[in-house]
This record gives sequence, structure tokens and C-alpha cells, in this order.
Amino acid sequence: MSTSPADPAPYNTFLMDLLGVMAYGELSAFERLSSDARYSPTLHDRAVLGRIAVIEFQHYEFVSAKLEAMGIDTEAAMLPFQPSVDHFHERTRPADWYESLMKAYVIDTVSADFYRAISRYVDAGTRALVEQIQADEEATAVLRERLKAALADDPRLASRLALWARRLLGEALTQAQRVSFEHAFLGALIGADEDRTRELVRGLMAELAANHSRRMAQLGLAG
Repeated sequence: MSTSPADPAPYNTFLMDLLGVMAYGELSAFERLSSDARYSPTLHDRAVLGRIAVIEFQHYEFVSAKLEAMGIDTEAAMLPFQPSVDHFHERTRPADWYESLMKAYVIDTVSADFYRAISRYVDAGTRALVEQIQADEEATAVLRERLKAALADDPRLASRLALWARRLLGEALTQAQRVSFEHAFLGALIGADEDRTRELVRGLMAELAANHSRRMAQLGLAG
């Protein structure tokens, strides 16, 4: 489903916000993974996180190129989201390498679900960009397999990482709700009133939570 608004100005503002938060999310993921690599128990694991960090930076460059092609400065588009995203990461600082892995996995997958859901309502070009980025399963697959291996090596991690994942999900959903309402990511696109927008956002949050639970079950953890 695409959108072709009669008045492009509100849509373009929405699009700048959407791409701005995506760009800063990818840039922050790159910085976080690069920093968290120092927790890695082996050089191989450090290289794994480094590789994922590179993928995140490539995604940032894709979004930045889209913004620049629209005549929008990437930094200007990202700045409104810097305080809330930085605060989110401060609230969810991992205690060790295993928590870093789980945070990367949860945030990567929940964010992908969120952007894919929003992309149902945007123009074809933007939707293709979102699909290009979120269809890149390399990082997600690596994180999933490394988490499975860690849990198999030390089953005592299961309860701690399950609790950590639930906390991360709660923080991620709160962040997604805030962004959705403050920047009208759904209401502005389909012309919904406030009540309808809240209904749509509640449905989206339920979808994100259900997907997360399925992924935790794949790891052998309670969602």
C-alpha cells in the first residue's frame, strides 16, 4: 500500500522524520556494537560484533543517501531524535558481553518489525529502501546463532537473559510508542484521528510483542 498525498508537504515532513530516526538508529547501533565489542571473550567474537557494526554503518549510509537525494541534510534529520535514542541506550546499558548480544538481537529485530510495519503506508521508493535494509538477515542470523551457542554452553544464562530481553522489549515498545505519537507515523499517513491512531499503535505494539515472543521461543527462552 503506497501513499500519494494531494499536499506533499506534510508527507515530506513525515518522511524526513522517519528517515531521520532510522538513520540515527543505525548510526547508534554501529557505535554501540563497536564499543561493546570490548566485552567479547575471544578475538573471534570481537570480530563478529565488528562485522555486525560494519553492516549497521552501511545501513546508515543507505538512509543518508536517500535523505541527501531528497535535498535533506542527514544531521538535521537525525538531531530531533538524538536525545531520546541516547537516553534509551543509557537506560539499557548491558552489564557484559552476553547482555550486549541480547540487546543487539532484540533491538535489531524489534526495530526491523517496526519499520516494516510503517513501510506499508509509504511510497514505493521509500518502502524499497526499508525492505532493502530490513531484509538483510546476516546480522540477525549471526546474533541468533551466537546466542544459541552461549546458552548451550552455559544454561545458567537462560533466566538472566530472558529477564534482560523482557526489559529490553518493554523499553523498545515504550520508545516506539513515543516516536509513533510524537511524529504521527501512522495517523499522518492515513489521515486517522487521535483515537484511530491510538488503536493502530496498540495493534502494532501487540504485533511487535508477539513477534518477539516467537523469537525468544526459538532461543529456548520465555518471551
